[in-house]
Amino acid sequence: MGTQQLDTKIVAEMVAEAVLAPSMHNAQPWRFRHVASESALLVLADLDRAMPRSDPGNRALHIGCGAALFNLRVAAVHAGCAPVVRLLPDPAEPLVLASVQLGEAHPPGTDEDGLARLYPAIRERHTSRYPFEERDIPQDVRAALHRAADHEGAELLFPGPWHAETVRELVHDAESRDALNPEGMEDLYCWTRLGPEAETAVDGVPEYAFGPRLRDGKAPLRDFAGRRPVADRGTTAFERNPHLALLSTPGDAPAEWLRAGQALERVLLEATSAGLATSLTSHALESPDLRLLARDPVAGRGHVQMVLRIGYGPQGPATPRRPVRDVLDLV
Repeated sequence: MGTQQLDTKIVAEMVAEAVLAPSMHNAQPWRFRHVASESALLVLADLDRAMPRSDPGNRALHIGCGAALFNLRVAAVHAGCAPVVRLLPDPAEPLVLASVQLGEAHPPGTDEDGLARLYPAIRERHTSRYPFEERDIPQDVRAALHRAADHEGAELLFPGPWHAETVRELVHDAESRDALNPEGMEDLYCWTRLGPEAETAVDGVPEYAFGPRLRDGKAPLRDFAGRRPVADRGTTAFERNPHLALLSTPGDAPAEWLRAGQALERVLLEATSAGLATSLTSHALESPDLRLLARDPVAGRGHVQMVLRIGYGPQGPATPRRPVRDVLDLV
């Protein structure tokens, strides 16, 4: 398989798709480096966007970068490349999380991983913090989401009623801890955008993406407003029987977190392609003791990396992204 000499416009277009991935509080903790002589794109961690209180081990940072890496793979296939990925390729450069060799697709149009069909969903996918319908997800759709996670080396488990209730209680416990320890809210306040700042933001979660406050129902949602007033936000009832899914990996080290991020984005794009809306919560996973309890003691295996809420409902609004010029280096 040969490599391609890609012009900077195509590289920039790939990165523009990559940065549409979700990340904790939309901090976008990534950078990209195009090494033209090697026809490679590197994904790097941006530690200036780490969250020392909510994510002291940078687990969520790696998951976000893994999601961006998956989008990059999809965009590369769309551009006619056959991406070859190496995770953590150089121990001497720990900030380099992945290298993507941009090989020529051979024969043209080959897409062994089934990535090309997911390309339209990259721009359609948005986190939805709105109520979903009380409507079941068909079994064939659940199976497709399960296969998507499995393809990336992760497991997607749809918990039964008692386990789903446990997960919801863990989210509530996490919220209660935040209320008792205001310092735990520092990262959230740092990465939320209120008032005029929301209209000009290039990162973080703007107030127009908070969604309404939960008046009734059991949807596990983080309230990004906290105790701060948000004009015209309102309250409403959410679904009483939300469909939750737990994404897990066998191990719990940086390479596994990157795989979790790729699996997460693959699941989200599959769900979007199937007409589903999604939201994420890692709130209960930010405390080691609560995270351990999130795993199903009977059916669960490995380490829970993310809790997904999936259902039929409105897609959320697009949240801001940093310009490509601010995240892409050309060497």
